Amino acid sequence: MKLRVLLARFVFPAMAATGWALLPPPADLLARSAQPKAGTSQAGAAQAASPDPEAELQAGIALTRQGHFDEAIPHFLAAKGHVAENYAADFDLSLCYVATQQNQPAIALLNELRSSGHATAEVDNLLAQAYVGDGQNEPAFAAFEQAAALTPQSEKLYLYISDACMQRKSYELGLRVLDKGIANLPQSPRLRYERALFENNLERYDLARADFEAAKHLAPDSEFAYLADSQENLLEGNIPEAVRSARAGVARYPDNYILLQLLGEALIHAGVSPGQPEFAEAVGALEKSIAQHPEYARSQTALGKLYLMENRLDDAIAHLEMARRLDPSNTSVYSHLATAYRRKGKPEEAQKMLTILANLNDAEAGKIRAGPPARGGSSGAPE
Repeated sequence: MKLRVLLARFVFPAMAATGWALLPPPADLLARSAQPKAGTSQAGAAQAASPDPEAELQAGIALTRQGHFDEAIPHFLAAKGHVAENYAADFDLSLCYVATQQNQPAIALLNELRSSGHATAEVDNLLAQAYVGDGQNEPAFAAFEQAAALTPQSEKLYLYISDACMQRKSYELGLRVLDKGIANLPQSPRLRYERALFENNLERYDLARADFEAAKHLAPDSEFAYLADSQENLLEGNIPEAVRSARAGVARYPDNYILLQLLGEALIHAGVSPGQPEFAEAVGALEKSIAQHPEYARSQTALGKLYLMENRLDDAIAHLEMARRLDPSNTSVYSHLATAYRRKGKPEEAQKMLTILANLNDAEAGKIRAGPPARGGSSGAPE
């Protein structure tokens, strides 16, 4: 997955269905106490088939650093209880469980670590993310508060857990996490920007606008200023300004995959058509975004739409199917896939996509009937 639970986030972040993610966090939760032995390459450690538990541990670490979480799990299981660094083996195994959405075994193992004297901020951080992934919001917040009590000035703590909430679409919980983070780090433009995205998803548009403005004020020439300005203009429907801001951001930070995606999306909203220079600009920006971060669902979706406009059906289907895998609840993906499969002469596949779309729409209608979320703002619209 993208890890938006957990470690895939640390190595290759995943984007939430909404796609509002920050820059990818590094894999710094990987247990640092168990490093590969001198003279042993990561590739060699990963490939070595050895009954030696220490070798199994190193192989698991190597695979985890490469993002191969499923493959790493058997190595950590083989090392579990038989190595000098049992904490490293158990923590990294938990990390792989969360990255592969096996949240319940991760929760059990992390609670074992806590009860055995390892109630560290890292353990509580990962435990909170596992609880979020399992839909247990109150235990998640309790674990988060334990981590925050130990490391209140750690910006990454708030970002990791809010990222997990965004992946799960637990917007209210993510907002609680970010409120606490901003209370402890009021000068963080990154936390302000992230909170604005949650507020927007909760339809609290005035509050979102205020946090976008705060992010720009706190760091006027930073990536977050350009992200906030581009995002704010897109959400308010000010497409020319969104294009201008995203272009300026990409010129200043050419490898920021989210700014590249925002540029492509803004150009799509501007109504570009195949053959126009702006269409080629949008395609180029999105292709570069995906090259930087293949697990970013929004870039995959947007590029699939552009390829569909060019009638590049195989390419469109490939990117839209990737977006579907990354973000299975995004209704836009299914409608475009239905069109692509229909043009491809695959009516059964097209109907399958339409059926999934209808089911998603029914589920969303049920949520609406259950009552809207509380709103803190009254004006503006997301699109």
